[in-house]
Amino acid sequence: MGKAQEEQKLAVQCGYWPMYRYNPTLKAEGKYPFTLDCKDPDGTLQEFLSGEVRYASLEKTFPDESKKLRARIEEELMTRFENLKRMAGNVPAEKEAASAE
Repeated sequence: MGKAQEEQKLAVQCGYWPMYRYNPTLKAEGKYPFTLDCKDPDGTLQEFLSGEVRYASLEKTFPDESKKLRARIEEELMTRFENLKRMAGNVPAEKEAASAE
């Protein structure tokens, strides 16, 4: 527990745990009610996962399966983050139009 805040910080920085707020009253003001409060993932997801006991144990027990699952986690994390950015209105219109096609 002594390193809980540091682990939380790492989880946010790598994108594992995105920080956001939803305030429905902003919609009446013509603003986006969803606000993304974190930066883009910094690319340290695999390092973060290695520090988590559940993922480290899987790596030791089933290394091949762990590699597949970690890659899938990273793909899904990036997809989720792009969706959050779009919900917050942080995605340029041309990128959103390109992804719709």
